[in-house]
Amino acid sequence: MHYDPEHPFGTADLLASPRVIGQIGQTLDGRVATPTGKSLYINGKCALEHLHRLRAGVDAVIVGVGTIIADDPRLTVRLSEGPSPVRVVIDPEGRMPKDARCLTDASVRTLLIHREGIGSPCKNPIVIGPSCDGTLSPAAILAALAERGLRRVLVEGGPTTLSHFLTAEVIDDLHIMVAPKIFGSGREGIVLPPIDRLDEALTPATRTLLFDDGDVLFQCDLTKADHG
Repeated sequence: MHYDPEHPFGTADLLASPRVIGQIGQTLDGRVATPTGKSLYINGKCALEHLHRLRAGVDAVIVGVGTIIADDPRLTVRLSEGPSPVRVVIDPEGRMPKDARCLTDASVRTLLIHREGIGSPCKNPIVIGPSCDGTLSPAAILAALAERGLRRVLVEGGPTTLSHFLTAEVIDDLHIMVAPKIFGSGREGIVLPPIDRLDEALTPATRTLLFDDGDVLFQCDLTKADHG
């Protein structure tokens, strides 16, 4: 099926209620960067436009601070019509660069999420207590955003952050953009706890969409997934 830019979420009413969407761009062999960390741009222009449509359809976009340090993204909507979402950066240890573009660009609000006792370059950061394993709970993060009226959320990256949210089973829809490239090495994309049997694999209801420039989008409905 060819990609329909008028319905980037798959159905017209997908975001009529609170929804958490995850997205990742990767190669055929599941790599999101070369061994030296080069990742811009694995996917083509059409996939980037799709990402901007996703941003325009949500209240907030989440990234980990590692993505900010590596790529310094603006996280705004530029290649699609629609408003830019609130930018949310998960920064447990306060590593956020003060000159990051998502801080210096005042056109859109940016929220930083820290663990307790961390200083912040941003006013009124969200402080989340650590879970039993020492990490910041994705469910607690989403609850804190919902309290601020941010109920439609895009978890954009990087792969560690997305994997964390997938492991916590809080992602409703997963968009995997696959470029017709093979790196053979480099950074892996989604990494989840290991399974032993094939019937333990997560099997979501999925449809595939072909972009005009050759990339393929897998739209996975995790609310209808078989969890093995």
